[in-house]
Amino acid sequence: MLSAESAALVRATLPAVAGALDEITTRFYATMFRDRPELLDGMFNRGNQASGAQRRALAGSIAGFATALLDNPGTRPDALLSRIAHKHAAVGVTDDQYTIVHKYLFGAIADVLGAAVTPEVAAAWDEVYWLMAGALIGREALLYQDAGVRPGGTWRPWTVVERRPETSDAVSFLLRPADGGPAPRARAGQYVSVRVRMPDGVHQVRQYSLSSDPGGELRRITVKRAAGEGAEPDGEVSTLLHETVGEGDEVLLSAPFGDVFLDDPADADTPVVLVSAGIGCTPMTGVLAHLAALGSTRLVLVLHADRSPADHALRAETHELVERLADARSVFWYERPGPEEPGARTGLMDLGDTEIPDEATVFLCGALPFMRDVRGQLLAAGVSPRHIRYEVFGPDLWLPDATA
Repeated sequence: MLSAESAALVRATLPAVAGALDEITTRFYATMFRDRPELLDGMFNRGNQASGAQRRALAGSIAGFATALLDNPGTRPDALLSRIAHKHAAVGVTDDQYTIVHKYLFGAIADVLGAAVTPEVAAAWDEVYWLMAGALIGREALLYQDAGVRPGGTWRPWTVVERRPETSDAVSFLLRPADGGPAPRARAGQYVSVRVRMPDGVHQVRQYSLSSDPGGELRRITVKRAAGEGAEPDGEVSTLLHETVGEGDEVLLSAPFGDVFLDDPADADTPVVLVSAGIGCTPMTGVLAHLAALGSTRLVLVLHADRSPADHALRAETHELVERLADARSVFWYERPGPEEPGARTGLMDLGDTEIPDEATVFLCGALPFMRDVRGQLLAAGVSPRHIRYEVFGPDLWLPDATA
């Protein structure tokens, strides 16, 4: 809980700090990477650095956490903290790195705001930072403990036992631990990080959902080749995986993380609604596969939107899994329908005439504009916000209206 004295100062200075956060975070990253270039090797996504997405995510997290402390002083924004902690554990963040970030972040705040940062103001924001950092450190320690790895030591070599094209721009990799040991525990809906060495020698890390039942000794990820928009380059990790990784190769995977997963017991009687767009179907396929493997009798509704049936990764597998379940059905939307799916709807996902089961747990994954739109439709249909669980990939550009 933020002290009363600090809360007053943070409230008074939040507009100025929030208004300058873009400049502050730009200076923060530039200075930190100048002095600590090793942090770009296997820790930070340099694609998100170049596009500014990581900078905007950090700014949003800081402003969001500070606002939450002021609006609800007796509680912490657990949803935001949990999401960040899982992302941090998935790339191997350690306690000492919070001290590094503190040094350069507060140096950037002082540089940008100048004389406005009095010792009292600095102390108040310092309290905000360490409340957030302390909560994350504690959560990440528990995540590492639960995964059975030491803090930061999440990486393990896995062997590709099968590579299978899914669409023209998506491919699945089936993997087995290269050391012959057992696969770590995973929950349906979680993701793993993949760590690869780029041609220039720098390691980069990306997260990919587990797209098959996580209950066995094999793991599968399905990777869409990220195409750059406009002047932006193609995704460097997805391109490398598509062009250079095949059967028999080894890749480094983290333990599974992610706070959006199918709760145990998986044979509970509450309905499940799986809503996705594009490659956001991958965690949903993992959930479906897990339910099918358990012979679940839950009511399951699968809703997916895509450009066309040919672009819909894991489409045939989704049909097969739905058929295996006792009480499941699927509805697809395509911008360009095709004869492969004669019953599909045309255009963007519109839930106006789709009945959402009462008390259903809704899982949501896709591009951020899609999730904002569909979440709004779900709320308008009477779905409680506490029943909607969503996953965001890339930097934590959390949904600002999803705190209810």
